[in-house]
Amino acid sequence: MVASLMNEGTKNRTPEELEDAIGLLGASIRFSSDDEDISVSVSTLSKNFNKTIALVEEMLLEPRWDEEQFSLAKSRIINTLKRNKANPSYLASTTLNKLLFGKDNILSVESSGTEESVTSITIDDLKVFYEKYLSPTTAKLLVTGNVTQQQVETAFAGLSQKWQPKEVILPEWNIPPAPEKSEIYFVDVPGAKQSVIYIGAPSLPRTNSDFYPAYVANYKLGGSFNGLFNLILREEKGFTYGARSNISGARNYGTFIASSMVRTNSTLESVTIFKTEMEKYRKNMPQEYIDFTKDALIKGNALKFETIGDLLGVLGTMASYDLPADYIKSEEAYVKGLTPDNQLEIVKKYIDPSRMYYVVAGDATTQLKELEKAGLGKPILVKD
Repeated sequence: MVASLMNEGTKNRTPEELEDAIGLLGASIRFSSDDEDISVSVSTLSKNFNKTIALVEEMLLEPRWDEEQFSLAKSRIINTLKRNKANPSYLASTTLNKLLFGKDNILSVESSGTEESVTSITIDDLKVFYEKYLSPTTAKLLVTGNVTQQQVETAFAGLSQKWQPKEVILPEWNIPPAPEKSEIYFVDVPGAKQSVIYIGAPSLPRTNSDFYPAYVANYKLGGSFNGLFNLILREEKGFTYGARSNISGARNYGTFIASSMVRTNSTLESVTIFKTEMEKYRKNMPQEYIDFTKDALIKGNALKFETIGDLLGVLGTMASYDLPADYIKSEEAYVKGLTPDNQLEIVKKYIDPSRMYYVVAGDATTQLKELEKAGLGKPILVKD
């Protein structure tokens, strides 16, 4: 909500006046938020760099806190949350999050909040949050483009002087371990023609030295279009438009999540394929899987330097996770040295289908009883 309101005018400009000022510069300025940060993304012509940064400074230091825009933002979010109650993908994803992080953990709640929490927020709450947490002491500045370091320092000199530092104490999160044994949970969507499958477990934060090896280990399993999950469930069976798995890492936590939307009558077989393919992947690692992973990841590295936005992404990864400037070279060296044995070692360590949460959102009347055959115990019907 804070990020949203910071886009809606400044102390001396209405939302419309601010939008016009940005547009006249041929620029874009956008505050947004994620689970671990608030960021402002800026794009502008080199010749308008200083003028654009002056607007960024104004937006950051003098937010308008427009009451009308605040009411509209709340209404938009609440309406979206209401619509999401009928969205099987949303229901499966949020159910999995509650299982992964625990229902009392803030990470188990979507960053857009709940109807209750959004309804209760006041504009004074946003002002308190802004004063408490937005500080240069926790900020990072990333710039790519046709500007010199001296130009950047000059453009941001005013902000450096005016933005007063304060101590910011960030909350610590406790991430529960993976479950001792896998269980299957079912969210009823009466009459659904498709089932949404989400399978997950806690994994590594991006800052862990094993994160990239784990990311590489997942690549052939489900990290690409030619991963095993997609080749079987989409190309061979025709059950879905796509099936993937992903090991993602933030600064303080990480997850392994596999997912797909499948035809209702293929729900049990699809869950079984996810489970058995992970089991097989832990037992045998053919050289062809290694060759595919090496070829795809090494060639894909070139794309990380293709555009200004790609370069900014590299800088962002370095800054967010305290990585050295040559981290991509180090990752490439790891991939070049990949063997079936060391790949299998990582898979066995971090991809364990016997310690995962299996969540299905679909038609309980036809699928709940059927899923007892998946070998994951009796499905637990999720009530809310």
